[in-house]
Amino acid sequence: MQTTSDTVAPRRAFGASIAYGLMIGLAVLGFLLVRWLGGDLTAPEMDLVRDAAPGPPALSDNAILHVFVALTAVILTGRALGWLFARLRQPPVIGEVMAGILLGPSLLGREASGWLLPASVAPYLAIVAQLGVVLYMFLVGLELNGELLRRRAKATLAISHASIVAPFLLGAVLSLLLYPVLSHRGVSFTSFSLFMGVAMSITAFPVLARILTDLRWQQTELGVIALGAAAIDDATAWCLLAVTVAVVQSQVSAAAQTCALAFLFIAVMLTVVRPLAERWTQRRESRALGGAALAGLLAAVLASAAVTEAIGIHAIFGAFLLGAIIPHDSRVAREATERLHDIVTVLFLPAFFALTGMRTEIGLVSGWQDWLLCGLIILCATAGKFGGAIGAARITGMNWRDACTIGVLMNTRGLMELIVLNIGLDLGVISPTLFAMMVLMALVTTLMTTPIVLRLHHGEHGGARQAL
Repeated sequence: MQTTSDTVAPRRAFGASIAYGLMIGLAVLGFLLVRWLGGDLTAPEMDLVRDAAPGPPALSDNAILHVFVALTAVILTGRALGWLFARLRQPPVIGEVMAGILLGPSLLGREASGWLLPASVAPYLAIVAQLGVVLYMFLVGLELNGELLRRRAKATLAISHASIVAPFLLGAVLSLLLYPVLSHRGVSFTSFSLFMGVAMSITAFPVLARILTDLRWQQTELGVIALGAAAIDDATAWCLLAVTVAVVQSQVSAAAQTCALAFLFIAVMLTVVRPLAERWTQRRESRALGGAALAGLLAAVLASAAVTEAIGIHAIFGAFLLGAIIPHDSRVAREATERLHDIVTVLFLPAFFALTGMRTEIGLVSGWQDWLLCGLIILCATAGKFGGAIGAARITGMNWRDACTIGVLMNTRGLMELIVLNIGLDLGVISPTLFAMMVLMALVTTLMTTPIVLRLHHGEHGGARQAL
């Protein structure tokens, strides 16, 4: 005879499937409605003075010298600010991001910043920064724990996608207000609204992992769910960004071809390359990762990144996917992380922070109207992440305090957001003014995470929470 639990479980699963389908369907319908409402909107021409103001002339012909000086300055400043922020119980990466911004025109002004980071060094710095981001995304992929996701699959999937759908729709709705003011006629409303939705949806998986480690929550049930949801969130957001890039760079037919090639690449990586990678890592469990093996691994990373760049969905996707298909608990993953992490985060990523600092000029956000729009962006980003995550957490059975904690944790953005914003600026989808506003949003939403979480769990020791 069938027990009550045997009949209730399938009903709950069916109900959850229906609710999930409705959520995705409403998201699609909501975006189509926004796209229809914004179909007649027009953006200003590109000759906005504040966005098109020319930078200072290069003050030196020795670009390599300036690259070395810039990297030295941002490394030292970043380490000092990282130490300071760590003392304030903030992720050190925030200090490193701030270092890049402070060495740019926001603090030093155009003239001083132009001497330290002249326009002539930007192409060289961009290459170093691109290599750093590609290697960093490979390391992020290596940290992706598939078993962790499977153990809390239902809760993590619901929380992750709810915390994508809500901010995505709010970002798309907000684009109705921002497009006529902060975009230009070379960008379609569809591209702009898609990018704003994706940019609002990002959760910084690596920064969140660092916060949970500092709190000693990484092995608790709450920490596992947050990490799992953030990992799914980022993977989904990267896919959405790939679609957005394809739409921005191509016509509809070419975009469809790009998406088809991207799905083919993913299918080959999962069905062909992943089994080969698993067998290779198993054979190397008894051997250290030597120079030849590391060279082969790095060649595979660059080749994977080159393929996705050629497809048209950015090099970071290939690097991330290759890292994700390598078993995270294998000896290869551990030793590759140990050997690459410091050099990537200490040397290469500062180039990305310096490049971001060159592009960020807080002075472009001027007047109460701009600051009001900036505050509205922060409000929508926070409300979307918090509201979507807390609603899904409550539906999956969490109490109010843990649901609110999940919402705050999912609002962490940090470095991942900056990577997305730089892609948008490279593509010309967002203006320098909007770029500065979105950078401020990324910093504010990340800075608020740890203080609010500590307030919600005041006096509670991380190790005392239920461990898995």
